[in-house]
Amino acid sequence: MKTILIKNAVLINENKTFEGNLLIEGDFIKKISVQPINEAGIDEIIDAKGSFLIPGLIDDQVHFREPGLTHKANLRTESRAAVAGGITSFMEMPNTVPNTVTQDLLQDKYDLAAESSIANYSFFFGATNDNLDEVLKTNPKDVCGIKVFMGSSTGNMLVDNRKTLDGLFSECELLIATHCEDEETIQKNLAYYKEKYHSNIPISAHPLIRNVEACYKSSSMAVELATKHNAKLHILHISTEKELALFDNSKPLSEKRITSEGCVHHAWFSDKDYDDKGTFIKWNPAVKSASDRLAIIEAINNNTIDVLASDHAPHTLEEKNNSYLKAPSGGPLVQHALLAWLELVKEGKFTLEHIVQKTSHDVATLFEISKRGYLREGYFADLVLVDFDNEWEVTKDNIMYKCGWSPFEGTQFTTKVEKTFVNGTLVYDNGNIIEGRNGKRLLFER
Repeated sequence: MKTILIKNAVLINENKTFEGNLLIEGDFIKKISVQPINEAGIDEIIDAKGSFLIPGLIDDQVHFREPGLTHKANLRTESRAAVAGGITSFMEMPNTVPNTVTQDLLQDKYDLAAESSIANYSFFFGATNDNLDEVLKTNPKDVCGIKVFMGSSTGNMLVDNRKTLDGLFSECELLIATHCEDEETIQKNLAYYKEKYHSNIPISAHPLIRNVEACYKSSSMAVELATKHNAKLHILHISTEKELALFDNSKPLSEKRITSEGCVHHAWFSDKDYDDKGTFIKWNPAVKSASDRLAIIEAINNNTIDVLASDHAPHTLEEKNNSYLKAPSGGPLVQHALLAWLELVKEGKFTLEHIVQKTSHDVATLFEISKRGYLREGYFADLVLVDFDNEWEVTKDNIMYKCGWSPFEGTQFTTKVEKTFVNGTLVYDNGNIIEGRNGKRLLFER
């Protein structure tokens, strides 16, 4: 087994920051020490003096578009963009074509990932209004969870039948991850703006159409159902201050049955950015007010929001470069999410230790992932080396997404991912993808 020593790095792990050394042996972390590690017989030595070493990020919400939407993205391209951004494991959503709503279609996606993903992977199984029998066949040991679109988004997987939702929440023992926006409220708001503006609705109306009430009405119903049936509920991409009242931060994460996710775009952008960015920051749920943004940042810090993710959801430039009604929602984020979080650290919004907790440790804890998400001896060596003082600009030339654009284009970041290791293998090195070994399927200790 190949051995790699990373020495003199600043390790950030479990709310501690210290200079130390980490030895990789094969797929795993063999040793972590503040004392020098004997270098005799070690195959490769990396002197990381001045760099930060953190556990690889685990992104619990991405849309990599394969199968069926590969003109936008695919597992190969987006997993490489992910490792370039320090994301070593991802959980992908079921609104592909066909939708991932049978066990055979779920296995097809795992087969595709085994052939092409350089990062570790898992896939959500999709719930519909009529596939509960298939949902209940899902193996909790090797599938991350069940996804329910309680509001329509990209795709056609809206689950809006109350009886269906009651059955799902009462019978499903797996984690249920929900997209929560009330469709009736959205359609009512959309009709109003269509009457007012016809086909020329301004992008600034997006957070008014997919408004606070649409989010809160749906999220509160999900919480009501989960409480009634003691289901394990995880509400994705919280975008409003009002929704935060639905969550309890008085318990440790391991004891929570109802949890929440925050996304980088809701912590970075606000409705004032629509004038400049237009449809390129059109997401569902919508980027909302500056006060919502600040409330989300506070909720991340006080553990009302449990984990952080990207909601990477690429579309082509041609698709996005459209009028409000024609432009799809979503944008590419995995390559730049960590860097955006680190810029917010530099602005004093977060501590570095807390970002590591929310992007790695707490994702592993919430989903009960086996031997990942921490710098621990015996755990998989999913690692990221970060230069915390390296200024550069996001341009089309350094974007790795298949769609070829980013909402962060023109942004000057002051941190940079230097190296990324997946299962002990160097897969990204200062702008270059190192081919030769694919990631592994995530397993869960449930």
